[in-house]
Amino acid sequence: MRYGIWCPLPHTIRPEGRMIEAEADLAQHGAGGAEDRSFRFALDVLRRAEDLGFETSLIAERWLGPDLPAWMLASALAVTTRRMELMVAVHPGIVQPQQAAKFAAALDRLSGGRAAINIVNGWWEEEFELFGNGSTQKDETSRYARMEEYINVMRGLWERDPFDFHGQYYQVNHIGMPLKCVRKPSPPIYAGTRTGPGWDVISRCGDYLFVTYEGNFRLYDRNLDFIRNQVVDMRNKAAGHGRQLGFGMSCHVICAETQEEAQRQAEELEALSERSRIAFIASRALGPGLVGTPELIARRLRAYEDAGVDTLMLHFHPMLDGLETFAAEVIPRLALQAA
Repeated sequence: MRYGIWCPLPHTIRPEGRMIEAEADLAQHGAGGAEDRSFRFALDVLRRAEDLGFETSLIAERWLGPDLPAWMLASALAVTTRRMELMVAVHPGIVQPQQAAKFAAALDRLSGGRAAINIVNGWWEEEFELFGNGSTQKDETSRYARMEEYINVMRGLWERDPFDFHGQYYQVNHIGMPLKCVRKPSPPIYAGTRTGPGWDVISRCGDYLFVTYEGNFRLYDRNLDFIRNQVVDMRNKAAGHGRQLGFGMSCHVICAETQEEAQRQAEELEALSERSRIAFIASRALGPGLVGTPELIARRLRAYEDAGVDTLMLHFHPMLDGLETFAAEVIPRLALQAA
């Protein structure tokens, strides 16, 4: 099992002290100092996660927000981290695949082969209208057709020289990309979806699927069965195309000394999610049921690993405190179970 952590950004984690202060700077002209506080917080979390054995980080993108753009943040992190894979979220329709391919190759170079891509079709129409110049695709079939072309263009530019592509959405005319990646054959592509067309696309051209689940921590047994079946189905789909997939799971972890205390914190987050969009994201990520004592969480993680999940993407509240607790209390128990 690989451990990953969400890079803390204003729109990805439940609000906490350092991020609240950083976000106030980001949204105000003239605020801030010699070092951006949101970058420093992200760097502190990722460096500590590296020290604790975490191997990958998802750098999400929120165009309509005060967040630092994911590519720029990833580039800064590339030269200030040592081992962490840096997975940048990319929205087809906002950044062209030709640009994303070169950005990823540059990030791969800057980081010594640690770049990865998370393809996100997106849902916020206003983002696509403003930053994609009206590139919203409301039809599900069209959105995933564009996503598949997007991935194929990136891979072609990374792996073939020269490269031709003539699709409905993108064109490449016998041009290669002079900048080459360190990582062979190319940076891995992660994606998540809740729809049949999305699963078909990922089985044909993705490297990792972020599994889906119901966003309720009380439904652990149901979600485990659903994920187990999802993994089997997607392995078969990928095998039909002569391919193999890895499987990631994004989740919010609440680890406490007692089950009662962990559930109290989870219910508090659920209540907060009714009035906070950011808290809602964290609340939905409780679905895998990693809410409880260290023993319970370790046991459930082992069950997910047995079901085929090989990469975790975690967030906590507060981020650093939760990270320390997970590393000190849960990871050693997983090691003992494996032994």
